[in-house]
Amino acid sequence: MKNNNNNNKNNKIDFVILWVDGNDENWLKEKNKYLHLEGDMQENRFRDCNNLEYLFRGIEKYANYVNKVFFITWGHIPKWLNVKNKKLRIVKHEEFIPKEYLPTFNSNVIELNLHRIKDLSEKFVLFNDDFFLLKQTKPEDFFINNKPTDVYVEYTQLASFYNDTHFFMKANILAIINKHFKKKEVVKKNLWKMLNLKYGKFNFKTWQSLGFKNKFCGFWNFHSPQGYLKSTFRKIWELEGESLDKACHNRFRCSTDLGHYLCRYWNLVEGNFVPKKDESKYLIYKDDNTETIKELKSNKYKYVCINDAYMNIDFEKAKKEINKTLQELLPDKSKFEK
Repeated sequence: MKNNNNNNKNNKIDFVILWVDGNDENWLKEKNKYLHLEGDMQENRFRDCNNLEYLFRGIEKYANYVNKVFFITWGHIPKWLNVKNKKLRIVKHEEFIPKEYLPTFNSNVIELNLHRIKDLSEKFVLFNDDFFLLKQTKPEDFFINNKPTDVYVEYTQLASFYNDTHFFMKANILAIINKHFKKKEVVKKNLWKMLNLKYGKFNFKTWQSLGFKNKFCGFWNFHSPQGYLKSTFRKIWELEGESLDKACHNRFRCSTDLGHYLCRYWNLVEGNFVPKKDESKYLIYKDDNTETIKELKSNKYKYVCINDAYMNIDFEKAKKEINKTLQELLPDKSKFEK
Protein backbone atom coordinates (compact mmCIF):
# COMPACT_ATOMS: atom_id res chain seq x y z
CA MET A 1 0.00 0.00 0.00
CA LYS A 2 1.26 3.46 -0.86
CA ASN A 3 2.41 5.50 2.12
CA ASN A 4 -0.08 8.33 2.63
CA ASN A 5 1.45 11.40 4.25
CA ASN A 6 -2.05 12.59 5.10
CA ASN A 7 -2.62 9.60 7.35
CA ASN A 8 -3.47 10.91 10.83
CA LYS A 9 -1.12 8.51 12.54
CA ASN A 10 1.78 9.51 10.29
CA ASN A 11 0.98 13.18 10.70
CA LYS A 12 1.34 13.27 14.47
CA ILE A 13 4.19 15.54 15.47
CA ASP A 14 5.23 15.82 19.11
CA PHE A 15 7.56 18.39 20.63
CA VAL A 16 10.13 17.42 23.25
CA ILE A 17 11.55 20.00 25.69
CA LEU A 18 14.42 19.36 28.10
CA TRP A 19 14.57 21.47 31.25
CA VAL A 20 16.45 21.55 34.53
CA ASP A 21 15.95 23.71 37.61
CA GLY A 22 19.49 24.35 38.81
CA ASN A 23 18.12 25.93 42.01
CA ASP A 24 16.24 22.86 43.19
CA GLU A 25 17.78 21.95 46.56
CA ASN A 26 17.01 18.23 46.23
CA TRP A 27 18.49 18.14 42.74
CA LEU A 28 21.59 19.98 43.99
CA LYS A 29 22.05 17.48 46.81
CA GLU A 30 21.97 14.60 44.34
CA LYS A 31 24.29 16.39 41.90
CA ASN A 32 26.78 17.17 44.67
CA LYS A 33 27.20 13.46 45.41
CA TYR A 34 29.01 13.11 42.07
CA LEU A 35 31.22 16.18 42.06
CA HIS A 36 34.26 13.92 42.44
CA LEU A 37 33.73 12.71 38.87
CA GLU A 38 35.29 14.36 35.83
CA GLY A 39 33.10 16.39 33.54
CA ASP A 40 31.73 19.78 32.54
CA MET A 41 30.05 21.21 35.64
CA GLN A 42 29.94 24.88 34.69
CA GLU A 43 27.12 26.75 36.38
CA ASN A 44 25.69 27.95 33.06
CA ARG A 45 24.94 24.34 32.11
CA PHE A 46 22.26 24.28 34.77
CA ARG A 47 21.13 27.79 35.78
CA ASP A 48 17.61 28.88 34.91
CA CYS A 49 17.01 31.86 32.63
CA ASN A 50 13.43 32.21 33.96
CA ASN A 51 11.85 32.53 30.52
CA LEU A 52 10.57 29.04 29.74
CA GLU A 53 6.98 30.31 29.60
CA TYR A 54 7.85 32.21 26.40
CA LEU A 55 8.78 28.96 24.68
CA PHE A 56 5.34 27.59 25.53
CA ARG A 57 3.65 30.82 24.42
CA GLY A 58 5.44 30.59 21.09
CA ILE A 59 4.42 26.96 20.65
CA GLU A 60 0.75 27.74 21.29
CA LYS A 61 0.76 30.80 19.04
CA TYR A 62 2.95 29.61 16.19
CA ALA A 63 2.72 25.79 16.25
CA ASN A 64 -0.82 24.88 17.27
CA TYR A 65 -0.65 21.73 15.11
CA VAL A 66 1.55 20.02 17.72
CA ASN A 67 0.09 16.76 19.00
CA LYS A 68 1.72 16.63 22.45
CA VAL A 69 4.47 18.54 24.24
CA PHE A 70 6.68 16.16 26.22
CA PHE A 71 8.34 18.09 29.04
CA ILE A 72 11.43 16.21 30.24
CA THR A 73 12.50 16.90 33.80
CA TRP A 74 14.51 15.41 36.67
CA GLY A 75 11.35 15.79 38.72
CA HIS A 76 10.93 19.50 39.31
CA ILE A 77 8.10 21.40 37.60
CA PRO A 78 7.82 25.19 37.13
CA LYS A 79 5.28 26.65 39.56
CA TRP A 80 3.46 28.42 36.73
CA LEU A 81 3.09 25.34 34.49
CA ASN A 82 -0.46 24.09 33.95
CA VAL A 83 0.04 20.35 34.28
CA LYS A 84 -3.65 19.79 33.46
CA ASN A 85 -3.20 20.99 29.87
CA LYS A 86 -4.24 18.05 27.69
CA LYS A 87 -1.40 18.66 25.25
CA LEU A 88 1.23 18.48 27.99
CA ARG A 89 3.03 15.34 29.13
CA ILE A 90 5.41 15.53 32.09
CA VAL A 91 8.12 12.87 31.77
CA LYS A 92 10.69 12.22 34.50
CA HIS A 93 14.11 10.81 33.67
CA GLU A 94 13.35 7.59 35.55
CA GLU A 95 10.36 6.91 33.30
CA PHE A 96 12.44 6.30 30.17
CA ILE A 97 16.17 6.36 30.87
CA PRO A 98 17.62 2.95 31.86
CA LYS A 99 18.38 2.92 35.58
CA GLU A 100 22.07 2.12 35.02
CA TYR A 101 22.49 5.62 33.51
CA LEU A 102 20.79 7.42 36.40
CA PRO A 103 21.08 9.88 37.92
CA THR A 104 22.40 11.85 34.96
CA PHE A 105 23.28 15.53 34.73
CA ASN A 106 24.29 15.19 31.09
CA SER A 107 21.81 16.42 28.47
CA ASN A 108 23.51 14.24 25.86
CA VAL A 109 22.51 11.11 27.78
CA ILE A 110 18.92 12.30 28.12
CA GLU A 111 18.66 13.05 24.40
CA LEU A 112 20.16 9.73 23.27
CA ASN A 113 17.35 7.88 25.06
CA LEU A 114 14.37 9.91 23.90
CA HIS A 115 13.13 7.09 21.67
CA ARG A 116 12.30 5.13 24.83
CA ILE A 117 9.61 7.59 25.92
CA LYS A 118 6.25 5.85 26.07
CA ASP A 119 3.68 7.20 23.58
CA LEU A 120 6.11 9.62 21.92
CA SER A 121 5.23 9.85 18.23
CA GLU A 122 7.56 8.52 15.53
CA LYS A 123 8.02 12.11 14.38
CA PHE A 124 9.13 14.53 17.06
CA VAL A 125 10.89 17.88 17.28
CA LEU A 126 13.62 18.35 19.87
CA PHE A 127 13.78 21.70 21.67
CA ASN A 128 16.28 23.00 24.17
CA ASP A 129 14.80 25.25 26.83
CA ASP A 130 16.57 28.28 25.31
CA PHE A 131 14.76 28.00 21.96
CA PHE A 132 11.88 30.32 21.09
CA LEU A 133 9.38 30.45 18.23
CA LEU A 134 8.84 34.00 17.00
CA LYS A 135 6.94 33.49 13.72
CA GLN A 136 4.30 31.15 12.35
CA THR A 137 5.53 27.62 11.65
CA LYS A 138 3.93 24.69 9.87
CA PRO A 139 4.46 20.91 10.00
CA GLU A 140 6.40 21.07 6.72
CA ASP A 141 9.06 23.15 8.47
CA PHE A 142 10.06 19.97 10.30
CA PHE A 143 8.84 17.03 8.20
CA ILE A 144 8.00 16.43 4.55
CA ASN A 145 6.91 13.00 3.29
CA ASN A 146 7.66 11.59 6.76
CA LYS A 147 11.30 12.68 6.56
CA PRO A 148 12.95 15.38 8.71
CA THR A 149 13.79 18.63 6.98
CA ASP A 150 17.35 19.90 7.41
CA VAL A 151 20.15 22.06 6.07
CA TYR A 152 23.21 20.10 4.93
CA VAL A 153 26.37 22.05 5.72
CA GLU A 154 29.65 20.18 5.80
CA TYR A 155 32.17 22.13 7.78
CA THR A 156 35.44 21.50 9.60
CA GLN A 157 35.49 23.33 12.93
CA LEU A 158 38.40 23.46 15.37
CA ALA A 159 37.97 23.39 19.13
CA SER A 160 37.17 26.86 20.42
CA PHE A 161 39.06 26.35 23.66
CA TYR A 162 40.97 23.70 25.58
CA ASN A 163 38.83 20.84 26.87
CA ASP A 164 35.92 21.78 24.61
CA THR A 165 33.68 18.79 25.39
CA HIS A 166 31.28 19.68 22.58
CA PHE A 167 34.14 19.51 20.05
CA PHE A 168 35.24 16.11 21.32
CA MET A 169 31.65 14.85 21.19
CA LYS A 170 31.41 15.85 17.52
CA ALA A 171 34.72 14.07 16.81
CA ASN A 172 33.37 10.91 18.47
CA ILE A 173 30.21 11.12 16.37
CA LEU A 174 32.18 11.60 13.15
CA ALA A 175 34.23 8.49 13.91
CA ILE A 176 31.00 6.46 13.94
CA ILE A 177 29.66 8.16 10.81
CA ASN A 178 32.88 7.44 8.88
CA LYS A 179 32.79 3.87 10.10
CA HIS A 180 29.40 3.26 8.48
CA PHE A 181 29.44 5.55 5.44
CA LYS A 182 31.87 6.11 2.57
CA LYS A 183 31.86 9.74 1.53
CA LYS A 184 32.41 9.03 -2.17
CA GLU A 185 29.26 6.92 -2.27
CA VAL A 186 27.25 9.53 -0.34
CA VAL A 187 28.32 12.31 -2.73
CA LYS A 188 27.44 10.20 -5.75
CA LYS A 189 24.02 9.35 -4.37
CA ASN A 190 22.96 12.59 -2.66
CA LEU A 191 24.89 15.48 -4.22
CA TRP A 192 21.70 17.47 -4.86
CA LYS A 193 20.86 17.23 -1.17
CA MET A 194 24.38 18.20 -0.13
CA LEU A 195 24.36 21.26 -2.40
CA ASN A 196 20.96 22.91 -2.70
CA LEU A 197 19.78 26.42 -3.57
CA LYS A 198 17.79 26.58 -0.34
CA TYR A 199 21.04 26.58 1.66
CA GLY A 200 22.24 29.85 0.18
CA LYS A 201 25.74 30.88 1.27
CA PHE A 202 26.16 27.67 3.28
CA ASN A 203 26.79 25.83 0.02
CA PHE A 204 30.24 27.41 -0.11
CA LYS A 205 31.29 25.66 3.11
CA THR A 206 30.15 22.29 1.79
CA TRP A 207 31.81 22.91 -1.58
CA GLN A 208 35.12 23.52 0.18
CA SER A 209 34.73 20.33 2.20
CA LEU A 210 34.16 18.20 -0.90
CA GLY A 211 37.93 18.30 -1.28
CA PHE A 212 38.08 15.79 1.57
CA LYS A 213 37.00 12.91 -0.61
CA ASN A 214 37.33 9.99 1.75
CA LYS A 215 36.07 11.21 5.11
CA PHE A 216 33.44 13.50 6.60
CA CYS A 217 35.28 16.14 8.64
CA GLY A 218 32.33 17.82 10.33
CA PHE A 219 28.89 19.40 9.99
CA TRP A 220 27.47 22.77 10.93
CA ASN A 221 25.14 22.50 13.93
CA PHE A 222 22.14 24.79 13.98
CA HIS A 223 20.84 25.91 17.36
CA SER A 224 17.21 25.47 16.44
CA PRO A 225 14.36 22.94 16.84
CA GLN A 226 15.36 19.69 15.15
CA GLY A 227 12.99 17.11 13.66
CA TYR A 228 13.76 13.44 14.34
CA LEU A 229 12.36 9.97 13.80
CA LYS A 230 12.34 7.52 16.71
CA SER A 231 13.26 4.79 14.25
CA THR A 232 16.59 6.53 13.55
CA PHE A 233 17.51 6.35 17.24
CA ARG A 234 16.52 2.69 17.39
CA LYS A 235 18.57 1.84 14.30
CA ILE A 236 21.72 3.47 15.66
CA TRP A 237 21.28 1.84 19.07
CA GLU A 238 21.06 -1.54 17.29
CA LEU A 239 24.22 -0.86 15.30
CA GLU A 240 26.29 1.02 17.89
CA GLY A 241 24.75 -0.06 21.18
CA GLU A 242 28.09 -0.69 22.87
CA SER A 243 29.39 2.79 22.05
CA LEU A 244 26.15 4.47 23.09
CA ASP A 245 25.95 2.47 26.30
CA LYS A 246 29.47 3.56 27.26
CA ALA A 247 28.70 7.22 26.57
CA CYS A 248 25.46 7.08 28.53
CA HIS A 249 27.38 6.26 31.71
CA ASN A 250 28.86 9.79 31.65
CA ARG A 251 27.00 11.58 34.44
CA PHE A 252 28.30 14.97 33.27
CA ARG A 253 29.34 16.17 29.83
CA CYS A 254 32.84 15.00 29.01
CA SER A 255 35.21 14.23 26.14
CA THR A 256 33.87 10.69 25.56
CA ASP A 257 30.28 11.83 25.01
CA LEU A 258 27.99 11.07 22.10
CA GLY A 259 24.81 13.06 21.49
CA HIS A 260 21.66 13.43 19.43
CA TYR A 261 23.70 14.97 16.61
CA LEU A 262 24.75 11.40 15.80
CA CYS A 263 21.17 10.81 14.64
CA ARG A 264 21.11 14.08 12.72
CA TYR A 265 24.41 13.43 10.94
CA TRP A 266 23.26 9.90 10.17
CA ASN A 267 20.15 11.24 8.45
CA LEU A 268 22.23 13.77 6.52
CA VAL A 269 24.70 11.28 5.05
CA GLU A 270 22.04 8.64 4.52
CA GLY A 271 19.98 11.17 2.59
CA ASN A 272 17.03 10.60 4.90
CA PHE A 273 15.96 14.26 4.95
CA VAL A 274 14.40 16.98 2.80
CA PRO A 275 16.43 20.17 2.14
CA LYS A 276 15.12 23.39 3.66
CA LYS A 277 16.12 27.01 4.20
CA ASP A 278 17.67 27.99 7.51
CA GLU A 279 15.37 30.39 9.36
CA SER A 280 17.10 30.42 12.74
CA LYS A 281 19.39 32.73 14.68
CA TYR A 282 21.87 31.94 17.45
CA LEU A 283 22.13 34.65 20.12
CA ILE A 284 24.03 34.89 23.40
CA TYR A 285 23.44 36.65 26.72
CA LYS A 286 25.98 39.49 26.98
CA ASP A 287 26.70 42.57 29.06
CA ASP A 288 25.59 44.63 26.07
CA ASN A 289 22.44 43.08 24.61
CA THR A 290 21.64 45.86 22.17
CA GLU A 291 22.27 43.74 19.06
CA THR A 292 20.58 40.68 20.57
CA ILE A 293 17.42 42.66 21.30
CA LYS A 294 17.54 44.20 17.83
CA GLU A 295 17.68 40.72 16.27
CA LEU A 296 14.82 39.49 18.45
CA LYS A 297 12.62 42.37 17.32
CA SER A 298 13.63 42.17 13.65
CA ASN A 299 10.90 39.68 12.66
CA LYS A 300 13.48 37.88 10.47
CA TYR A 301 13.58 34.51 12.19
CA LYS A 302 11.16 31.71 12.95
CA TYR A 303 13.41 30.27 15.64
CA VAL A 304 15.97 31.84 17.91
CA CYS A 305 18.28 30.36 20.49
CA ILE A 306 19.40 32.63 23.34
CA ASN A 307 22.29 30.74 24.82
CA ASP A 308 23.74 31.14 28.30
CA ALA A 309 27.34 30.77 27.15
CA TYR A 310 29.41 33.27 29.14
CA MET A 311 30.19 33.09 32.85
CA ASN A 312 31.95 36.47 33.15
CA ILE A 313 28.91 38.69 32.56
CA ASP A 314 26.27 40.33 34.75
CA PHE A 315 23.85 37.48 34.14
CA GLU A 316 20.98 38.88 36.19
CA LYS A 317 21.08 42.15 34.26
CA ALA A 318 21.30 40.37 30.90
CA LYS A 319 18.47 38.04 31.81
CA LYS A 320 16.24 40.95 32.84
CA GLU A 321 16.86 42.78 29.54
CA ILE A 322 16.23 39.71 27.37
CA ASN A 323 13.13 38.63 29.27
CA LYS A 324 11.64 42.13 29.01
CA THR A 325 11.97 41.83 25.23
CA LEU A 326 10.43 38.36 25.16
CA GLN A 327 7.50 39.69 27.19
CA GLU A 328 6.98 42.41 24.57
CA LEU A 329 7.07 39.85 21.75
CA LEU A 330 4.93 37.22 23.48
CA PRO A 331 2.75 39.08 26.01
CA ASP A 332 -0.26 36.74 26.09
CA LYS A 333 -0.31 33.88 28.57
CA SER A 334 -0.76 30.45 27.02
CA LYS A 335 -2.95 27.59 28.16
CA PHE A 336 0.24 25.92 29.33
CA GLU A 337 0.32 28.50 32.14
CA LYS A 338 -1.89 28.49 35.22
